[in-house]
Amino acid sequence: MYIDLFAGCGGLSLGLQKAGWTGLFAVEKNEDAFSTLKQNLIINREHFQWPDWLPQTNLDINELLKDYEKELMGLRGHVQLLVGGPPCQGFSMAGKRTGNDVRNRLYNSYIKFVETVEPEMLFFENVHGFTVGFNRKYKGKITKGEPYSHKLIKQLKKLGYDVEHDVILMSDYGVPQKRRRFILFATKNGKAKTFFDKLYQEKDDFLLRKGIHIPVTVSEAIGDLERRYGEVQSVDSPRFMNGLYGEVSSAYQALMRSEIDAAAVPDSHRFAKPRQDTIELFERLMEVSDDSIRITPKMGLVDGLKKRGVTPLKHDCVCSTLTSIPDDFIHYSEPRIMTVRESARIQSFPDDYVFLGKYTTGGERRKYDVPRYTQVANAVPPLFAELVGLVLQEMINNE
Repeated sequence: MYIDLFAGCGGLSLGLQKAGWTGLFAVEKNEDAFSTLKQNLIINREHFQWPDWLPQTNLDINELLKDYEKELMGLRGHVQLLVGGPPCQGFSMAGKRTGNDVRNRLYNSYIKFVETVEPEMLFFENVHGFTVGFNRKYKGKITKGEPYSHKLIKQLKKLGYDVEHDVILMSDYGVPQKRRRFILFATKNGKAKTFFDKLYQEKDDFLLRKGIHIPVTVSEAIGDLERRYGEVQSVDSPRFMNGLYGEVSSAYQALMRSEIDAAAVPDSHRFAKPRQDTIELFERLMEVSDDSIRITPKMGLVDGLKKRGVTPLKHDCVCSTLTSIPDDFIHYSEPRIMTVRESARIQSFPDDYVFLGKYTTGGERRKYDVPRYTQVANAVPPLFAELVGLVLQEMINNE
């Protein structure tokens, strides 16, 4: 039995479900992200044994700790695993990285939750920037503060956990994305290193059973979703068109479509409607290089580029780390951004996993909204999470 903290749209829980785990409940503050998790994992898959005392709704972790402290303390000795980590945006090297970002304070809430529930094991995931200290100005000099990863490790050791950690590249685990993540595992039985030993040992057999050969390229991931295969009116956005499926052309595509009817229309495969000058800009960007590189205005390679950076993908490349901003990437063969469904494929969400809420947002709303593109970008890749779940089950069985 496990609890998913800062659960987002449910990528980590989906992987654990596929590995045979049963969830107790999931904690997610945002309404749209929780609605996606609820539809897929509570309604469609009946994955959680949700306690009667906790409402099945989006909930802030601090409210949970305040309003249900007695009930949470009653879980001591009954929770094998706590998964998840605080929102990554405040730590990400791709963001502004301000040390006083309010989201960073959720680190303290995480520690409080661990102290309250006392799970046997912890699986923690965050961006690589979690291991990098924030710049601090002291007496006119810039110094590096202590990384949050160091603080977390010290706190967990004080609570009696054995702790191990590593930075892992998701493309090594069958995910078509150069996504580096800080992974920490902690356990009260003093065998944390066993988790990483088994993770590395089991990877190749896991991918072989899935039929996946690494690295998985962008075209191997989304080549059956190109616009040229046809389109119909979007069900949830009548003013937009939704793409159709083409023929499966890779083992990865077959895996992602394994639970989908052949005649189905892909969920959340809605095409954006850019202006003609934007399409022409995309075409110029696509011609700059045969390699998948991030193009910035300072490079002076393309007229009209105002964004601070855009990456035109190439069919034979592995995608860079997904962001919550859709036009950070251009499709490898069509002058357009990727759809939510294509982004979900890059994150290894299977096609039967549906997404709810707005598609995207902008301006100041980006600080608060979690639309579909953001839900996908913030998630833990389910394929990697499934291997994690299998490794943890094996460790428990061996004990």
